[in-house]
Amino acid sequence: MSPGASAEPVLGELRAEIDEALDRFLGEQARKAPDECVPPLVEIVRDFLAGGKRLRPLFSACGWAAGGGDRGDPAAVRIGASLELFHAFALIHDDVMDSSDTRRGQPAVHRVLARRAPGGDAAHFGVSAAILLGDLCLVWSDELLHGAGVAPERLHAARSVLNTMRTEIMAGQYLDLDPVAAGDELEGAWRVVRQKTAAYTVTRPLQLGAVLSGADEEVVARCAEFGDPLGEAFQLRDDLLGVFGSEATTGKPSDDDLRAGKWTVLMRLTWQRADASQRAVIRRLHGSADLDTGEAQRLREIIRSTAADSEVEAMISSRRERAVSALGALALPPWAEAALTELAGRCAHRAR
Repeated sequence: MSPGASAEPVLGELRAEIDEALDRFLGEQARKAPDECVPPLVEIVRDFLAGGKRLRPLFSACGWAAGGGDRGDPAAVRIGASLELFHAFALIHDDVMDSSDTRRGQPAVHRVLARRAPGGDAAHFGVSAAILLGDLCLVWSDELLHGAGVAPERLHAARSVLNTMRTEIMAGQYLDLDPVAAGDELEGAWRVVRQKTAAYTVTRPLQLGAVLSGADEEVVARCAEFGDPLGEAFQLRDDLLGVFGSEATTGKPSDDDLRAGKWTVLMRLTWQRADASQRAVIRRLHGSADLDTGEAQRLREIIRSTAADSEVEAMISSRRERAVSALGALALPPWAEAALTELAGRCAHRAR
Protein backbone atom coordinates (compact mmCIF):
# COMPACT_ATOMS: atom_id res chain seq x y z
CA MET A 1 0.00 0.00 0.00
CA SER A 2 1.51 3.31 -1.07
CA PRO A 3 1.91 6.20 1.39
CA GLY A 4 -1.33 8.13 1.77
CA ALA A 5 -3.43 5.34 0.21
CA SER A 6 -6.85 4.71 1.73
CA ALA A 7 -7.11 1.89 4.24
CA GLU A 8 -10.83 1.49 3.56
CA PRO A 9 -10.50 -1.38 1.03
CA VAL A 10 -8.40 -3.57 3.32
CA LEU A 11 -10.60 -2.79 6.32
CA GLY A 12 -13.67 -3.65 4.25
CA GLU A 13 -12.11 -6.94 3.21
CA LEU A 14 -11.19 -7.79 6.79
CA ARG A 15 -14.66 -6.99 8.03
CA ALA A 16 -16.22 -9.18 5.34
CA GLU A 17 -13.91 -12.06 6.31
CA ILE A 18 -14.75 -11.63 9.99
CA ASP A 19 -18.48 -11.57 9.22
CA GLU A 20 -18.11 -14.74 7.17
CA ALA A 21 -16.23 -16.47 10.00
CA LEU A 22 -18.95 -15.47 12.48
CA ASP A 23 -21.65 -16.69 10.12
CA ARG A 24 -19.94 -20.07 9.68
CA PHE A 25 -19.35 -20.50 13.40
CA LEU A 26 -22.91 -19.60 14.39
CA GLY A 27 -24.28 -21.85 11.69
CA GLU A 28 -22.24 -24.69 13.16
CA GLN A 29 -23.59 -23.92 16.66
CA ALA A 30 -27.15 -24.13 15.33
CA ARG A 31 -26.46 -27.42 13.51
CA LYS A 32 -24.80 -29.17 16.44
CA ALA A 33 -27.09 -27.69 19.11
CA PRO A 34 -27.70 -30.07 22.03
CA ASP A 35 -31.33 -28.93 22.25
CA GLU A 36 -33.89 -27.36 19.94
CA CYS A 37 -34.04 -24.24 22.14
CA VAL A 38 -30.55 -23.20 20.95
CA PRO A 39 -31.01 -22.42 17.20
CA PRO A 40 -33.53 -19.60 17.87
CA LEU A 41 -31.02 -18.11 20.32
CA VAL A 42 -28.33 -18.32 17.65
CA GLU A 43 -30.54 -16.22 15.39
CA ILE A 44 -30.89 -13.57 18.09
CA VAL A 45 -27.10 -13.41 18.34
CA ARG A 46 -26.84 -13.12 14.54
CA ASP A 47 -29.23 -10.20 14.53
CA PHE A 48 -27.40 -8.54 17.41
CA LEU A 49 -24.00 -8.87 15.72
CA ALA A 50 -25.26 -7.40 12.44
CA GLY A 51 -24.82 -3.76 13.47
CA GLY A 52 -21.37 -3.97 15.04
CA LYS A 53 -18.38 -1.84 14.00
CA ARG A 54 -15.95 -4.81 14.35
CA LEU A 55 -13.31 -2.56 15.91
CA ARG A 56 -11.84 -5.20 18.20
CA PRO A 57 -11.42 -7.81 15.44
CA LEU A 58 -9.83 -5.18 13.20
CA PHE A 59 -7.40 -4.19 15.93
CA SER A 60 -6.51 -7.82 16.60
CA ALA A 61 -5.84 -8.35 12.87
CA CYS A 62 -3.42 -5.41 12.94
CA GLY A 63 -1.82 -6.83 16.09
CA TRP A 64 -1.37 -10.11 14.24
CA ALA A 65 0.54 -8.16 11.58
CA ALA A 66 2.61 -6.39 14.25
CA GLY A 67 3.78 -9.80 15.44
CA GLY A 68 4.82 -10.80 11.94
CA GLY A 69 1.68 -12.69 11.02
CA ASP A 70 0.53 -13.02 7.42
CA ARG A 71 -2.42 -10.87 6.37
CA GLY A 72 -4.05 -13.83 4.62
CA ASP A 73 -3.87 -16.29 7.54
CA PRO A 74 -7.40 -17.54 8.37
CA ALA A 75 -6.39 -17.86 12.02
CA ALA A 76 -6.20 -14.08 12.34
CA VAL A 77 -9.79 -13.78 11.13
CA ARG A 78 -11.06 -16.42 13.56
CA ILE A 79 -9.26 -14.70 16.44
CA GLY A 80 -11.01 -11.47 15.52
CA ALA A 81 -14.37 -13.21 15.27
CA SER A 82 -13.87 -14.64 18.76
CA LEU A 83 -13.36 -11.11 20.08
CA GLU A 84 -16.60 -9.98 18.47
CA LEU A 85 -18.45 -12.72 20.36
CA PHE A 86 -16.74 -11.59 23.57
CA HIS A 87 -17.92 -8.06 22.79
CA ALA A 88 -21.47 -9.38 22.27
CA PHE A 89 -21.33 -10.99 25.71
CA ALA A 90 -20.22 -7.69 27.27
CA LEU A 91 -22.86 -5.58 25.51
CA ILE A 92 -25.75 -7.95 26.23
CA HIS A 93 -24.91 -7.90 29.93
CA ASP A 94 -24.23 -4.14 29.88
CA ASP A 95 -27.72 -3.47 28.52
CA VAL A 96 -29.21 -5.62 31.27
CA MET A 97 -27.27 -3.73 33.96
CA ASP A 98 -28.22 -0.36 32.48
CA SER A 99 -31.86 -1.39 31.87
CA SER A 100 -31.37 -0.14 28.31
CA ASP A 101 -34.27 -0.42 25.91
CA THR A 102 -32.23 -0.22 22.72
CA ARG A 103 -28.84 -0.99 21.23
CA ARG A 104 -27.80 0.15 17.73
CA GLY A 105 -31.30 1.40 17.08
CA GLN A 106 -32.88 -1.99 17.78
CA PRO A 107 -34.45 -3.45 20.92
CA ALA A 108 -31.84 -4.65 23.43
CA VAL A 109 -31.49 -8.43 23.64
CA HIS A 110 -33.31 -8.68 26.98
CA ARG A 111 -36.23 -6.78 25.45
CA VAL A 112 -36.28 -9.13 22.44
CA LEU A 113 -36.27 -12.15 24.73
CA ALA A 114 -39.01 -10.70 26.93
CA ARG A 115 -41.34 -10.93 23.93
CA ARG A 116 -40.76 -14.68 23.92
CA ALA A 117 -41.70 -15.18 27.56
CA PRO A 118 -43.90 -18.27 27.98
CA GLY A 119 -46.00 -16.43 30.54
CA GLY A 120 -45.69 -14.76 33.90
CA ASP A 121 -43.18 -11.93 34.39
CA ALA A 122 -41.95 -11.22 30.85
CA ALA A 123 -39.36 -8.64 31.95
CA HIS A 124 -37.79 -11.07 34.42
CA PHE A 125 -37.73 -13.78 31.77
CA GLY A 126 -36.04 -11.43 29.30
CA VAL A 127 -33.33 -10.39 31.75
CA SER A 128 -32.70 -13.97 32.89
CA ALA A 129 -32.52 -15.31 29.34
CA ALA A 130 -30.24 -12.44 28.26
CA ILE A 131 -27.80 -13.25 31.06
CA LEU A 132 -27.69 -16.84 29.82
CA LEU A 133 -27.31 -15.77 26.19
CA GLY A 134 -24.49 -13.40 27.12
CA ASP A 135 -22.79 -16.25 28.95
CA LEU A 136 -23.23 -18.41 25.88
CA CYS A 137 -21.48 -15.78 23.74
CA LEU A 138 -18.58 -15.82 26.21
CA VAL A 139 -18.33 -19.60 25.95
CA TRP A 140 -18.54 -19.46 22.16
CA SER A 141 -15.84 -16.79 22.09
CA ASP A 142 -13.47 -19.15 23.89
CA GLU A 143 -14.46 -22.06 21.65
CA LEU A 144 -13.82 -20.05 18.49
CA LEU A 145 -10.46 -18.77 19.75
CA HIS A 146 -9.22 -22.23 20.66
CA GLY A 147 -10.37 -23.58 17.30
CA ALA A 148 -8.71 -20.77 15.36
CA GLY A 149 -5.78 -22.90 14.24
CA VAL A 150 -3.08 -21.33 16.40
CA ALA A 151 -0.29 -23.46 17.88
CA PRO A 152 -0.97 -24.53 21.50
CA GLU A 153 2.16 -22.82 22.81
CA ARG A 154 1.00 -19.50 21.39
CA LEU A 155 -2.46 -19.95 22.85
CA HIS A 156 -0.77 -20.56 26.19
CA ALA A 157 1.36 -17.44 25.79
CA ALA A 158 -1.75 -15.37 25.02
CA ARG A 159 -3.64 -16.60 28.05
CA SER A 160 -2.34 -13.83 30.32
CA VAL A 161 -3.52 -11.13 27.87
CA LEU A 162 -6.92 -12.78 27.56
CA ASN A 163 -7.33 -13.21 31.31
CA THR A 164 -6.30 -9.62 31.97
CA MET A 165 -8.79 -8.33 29.40
CA ARG A 166 -11.61 -10.33 30.91
CA THR A 167 -10.84 -9.26 34.46
CA GLU A 168 -10.46 -5.60 33.46
CA ILE A 169 -13.88 -5.43 31.85
CA MET A 170 -15.55 -7.11 34.84
CA ALA A 171 -13.83 -4.64 37.17
CA GLY A 172 -14.83 -1.73 34.94
CA GLN A 173 -18.44 -2.84 34.83
CA TYR A 174 -18.46 -3.12 38.61
CA LEU A 175 -16.97 0.36 39.03
CA ASP A 176 -19.62 1.68 36.62
CA LEU A 177 -22.30 0.19 38.86
CA ASP A 178 -20.70 1.33 42.12
CA PRO A 179 -19.49 4.94 42.03
CA VAL A 180 -18.53 4.68 45.70
CA ALA A 181 -15.98 2.00 44.83
CA ALA A 182 -14.73 4.09 41.91
CA GLY A 183 -14.32 7.17 44.07
CA ASP A 184 -16.06 10.52 43.82
CA GLU A 185 -13.24 12.43 42.17
CA LEU A 186 -12.14 12.73 38.55
CA GLU A 187 -9.66 9.87 38.98
CA GLY A 188 -12.58 7.58 39.76
CA ALA A 189 -14.10 8.34 36.36
CA TRP A 190 -10.75 7.62 34.73
CA ARG A 191 -10.64 4.24 36.49
CA VAL A 192 -13.94 3.32 34.84
CA VAL A 193 -12.64 4.50 31.45
CA ARG A 194 -9.46 2.46 31.68
CA GLN A 195 -10.96 -0.70 33.11
CA LYS A 196 -14.31 -0.91 31.36
CA THR A 197 -13.53 0.20 27.83
CA ALA A 198 -10.12 1.63 26.97
CA ALA A 199 -7.88 -1.42 27.22
CA TYR A 200 -10.47 -3.93 26.03
CA THR A 201 -11.35 -1.88 22.95
CA VAL A 202 -7.86 -1.32 21.53
CA THR A 203 -4.85 -2.43 23.58
CA ARG A 204 -5.84 -5.99 24.50
CA PRO A 205 -7.12 -6.93 21.02
CA LEU A 206 -3.88 -5.59 19.52
CA GLN A 207 -1.80 -7.46 22.06
CA LEU A 208 -3.80 -10.65 21.70
CA GLY A 209 -3.30 -10.68 17.94
CA ALA A 210 0.38 -9.86 18.35
CA VAL A 211 1.10 -12.59 20.92
CA LEU A 212 -0.81 -15.20 18.94
CA SER A 213 1.32 -14.43 15.87
CA GLY A 214 4.55 -14.75 17.85
CA ALA A 215 5.37 -11.19 18.97
CA ASP A 216 7.98 -10.60 21.65
CA GLU A 217 7.47 -8.54 24.81
CA GLU A 218 8.78 -5.35 23.21
CA VAL A 219 6.15 -5.45 20.47
CA VAL A 220 3.45 -6.19 23.03
CA ALA A 221 4.52 -3.14 25.05
CA ARG A 222 4.50 -0.94 21.95
CA CYS A 223 0.96 -2.05 21.19
CA ALA A 224 -0.02 -0.46 24.50
CA GLU A 225 1.69 2.81 23.57
CA PHE A 226 -0.75 3.06 20.66
CA GLY A 227 -3.73 1.37 22.27
CA ASP A 228 -3.95 2.98 25.70
CA PRO A 229 -4.42 6.60 24.60
CA LEU A 230 -6.68 5.62 21.71
CA GLY A 231 -8.86 3.47 23.97
CA GLU A 232 -9.27 6.44 26.29
CA ALA A 233 -10.19 8.64 23.33
CA PHE A 234 -12.78 6.05 22.28
CA GLN A 235 -14.50 6.11 25.68
CA LEU A 236 -14.34 9.88 25.98
CA ARG A 237 -16.11 10.12 22.62
CA ASP A 238 -18.66 7.62 23.91
CA ASP A 239 -19.27 9.85 26.93
CA LEU A 240 -19.90 12.87 24.69
CA LEU A 241 -22.21 10.86 22.42
CA GLY A 242 -24.09 9.61 25.48
CA VAL A 243 -25.08 13.21 26.23
CA PHE A 244 -24.93 15.11 22.94
CA GLY A 245 -25.30 12.38 20.31
CA SER A 246 -28.26 12.01 17.99
CA GLU A 247 -30.46 9.05 18.87
CA ALA A 248 -31.07 8.46 15.16
CA THR A 249 -27.31 8.00 14.70
CA THR A 250 -26.18 6.37 17.95
CA GLY A 251 -29.19 4.05 18.23
CA LYS A 252 -29.61 4.90 21.94
CA PRO A 253 -31.63 7.64 23.66
CA SER A 254 -29.39 10.67 24.24
CA ASP A 255 -30.75 11.22 27.77
CA ASP A 256 -29.91 7.74 29.09
CA ASP A 257 -26.52 8.55 30.63
CA LEU A 258 -27.92 11.64 32.35
CA ARG A 259 -30.95 9.74 33.59
CA ALA A 260 -28.73 6.92 34.87
CA GLY A 261 -26.50 9.44 36.65
CA LYS A 262 -23.27 8.15 35.11
CA TRP A 263 -20.25 9.96 36.58
CA THR A 264 -18.19 10.05 33.43
CA VAL A 265 -15.07 12.15 32.93
CA LEU A 266 -17.35 14.67 31.22
CA MET A 267 -19.63 14.93 34.24
CA ARG A 268 -16.77 14.99 36.77
CA LEU A 269 -15.17 17.89 34.89
CA THR A 270 -18.53 19.65 34.80
CA TRP A 271 -18.94 19.19 38.55
CA GLN A 272 -15.42 20.49 39.25
CA ARG A 273 -16.08 23.65 37.25
CA ALA A 274 -19.70 24.27 38.24
CA ASP A 275 -20.65 27.02 40.67
CA ALA A 276 -22.88 26.45 43.69
CA SER A 277 -26.16 27.03 41.85
CA GLN A 278 -25.13 24.76 38.96
CA ARG A 279 -24.11 22.04 41.39
CA ALA A 280 -27.52 22.24 43.01
CA VAL A 281 -29.13 21.60 39.61
CA ILE A 282 -26.75 18.71 38.88
CA ARG A 283 -27.44 17.22 42.29
CA ARG A 284 -31.19 17.44 41.68
CA LEU A 285 -31.37 16.28 38.08
CA HIS A 286 -28.38 14.04 37.32
CA GLY A 287 -29.51 10.48 37.96
CA SER A 288 -33.22 11.36 38.14
CA ALA A 289 -35.17 8.34 36.88
CA ASP A 290 -37.96 10.58 35.54
CA LEU A 291 -35.67 13.15 33.93
CA ASP A 292 -37.60 14.88 31.16
CA THR A 293 -36.37 16.45 27.93
CA GLY A 294 -36.23 19.96 29.33
CA GLU A 295 -34.31 18.88 32.41
CA ALA A 296 -31.82 16.95 30.28
CA GLN A 297 -31.32 20.07 28.19
CA ARG A 298 -30.66 22.07 31.36
CA LEU A 299 -27.87 19.66 32.27
CA ARG A 300 -26.41 19.98 28.77
CA GLU A 301 -26.42 23.75 29.13
CA ILE A 302 -24.46 23.50 32.36
CA ILE A 303 -21.94 21.15 30.74
CA ARG A 304 -21.43 23.62 27.90
CA SER A 305 -21.26 26.64 30.19
CA THR A 306 -18.37 25.05 32.10
CA ALA A 307 -16.63 24.15 28.79
CA ALA A 308 -16.26 20.58 30.05
CA ASP A 309 -17.32 19.31 26.62
CA SER A 310 -14.59 21.36 24.93
CA GLU A 311 -12.03 20.04 27.39
CA VAL A 312 -13.06 16.45 26.61
CA GLU A 313 -12.79 17.19 22.88
CA ALA A 314 -9.24 18.42 23.43
CA MET A 315 -8.43 15.27 25.42
CA ILE A 316 -9.73 13.13 22.55
CA SER A 317 -7.63 14.93 19.95
CA SER A 318 -4.45 14.81 22.01
CA ARG A 319 -4.86 11.11 22.73
CA ARG A 320 -5.49 10.30 19.10
CA GLU A 321 -2.36 12.22 18.11
CA ARG A 322 -0.32 10.41 20.75
CA ALA A 323 -1.55 7.06 19.51
CA VAL A 324 -0.76 7.76 15.86
CA SER A 325 2.70 9.05 16.75
CA ALA A 326 3.42 5.69 18.43
CA LEU A 327 2.81 3.70 15.23
CA GLY A 328 6.32 4.19 13.88
CA ALA A 329 7.79 2.10 16.68
CA LEU A 330 5.71 -0.94 15.70
CA ALA A 331 7.42 -1.60 12.34
CA LEU A 332 4.09 -2.53 10.73
CA PRO A 333 3.51 -3.53 7.11
CA PRO A 334 2.09 -0.57 5.18
CA TRP A 335 -1.47 -1.93 5.08
CA ALA A 336 -1.59 -2.35 8.86
CA GLU A 337 -0.12 1.08 9.59
CA ALA A 338 -2.66 2.68 7.25
CA ALA A 339 -5.46 0.63 8.83
CA LEU A 340 -4.50 1.66 12.37
CA THR A 341 -4.28 5.30 11.34
CA GLU A 342 -7.75 5.07 9.85
CA LEU A 343 -9.12 3.24 12.90
CA ALA A 344 -7.64 5.89 15.18
CA GLY A 345 -9.69 8.50 13.37
CA ARG A 346 -12.83 6.38 13.56
CA CYS A 347 -12.45 5.83 17.30
CA ALA A 348 -11.81 9.49 18.08
CA HIS A 349 -14.28 11.16 15.76
CA ARG A 350 -17.10 8.67 15.26
CA ALA A 351 -20.76 9.69 15.41
CA ARG A 352 -22.04 6.43 16.91
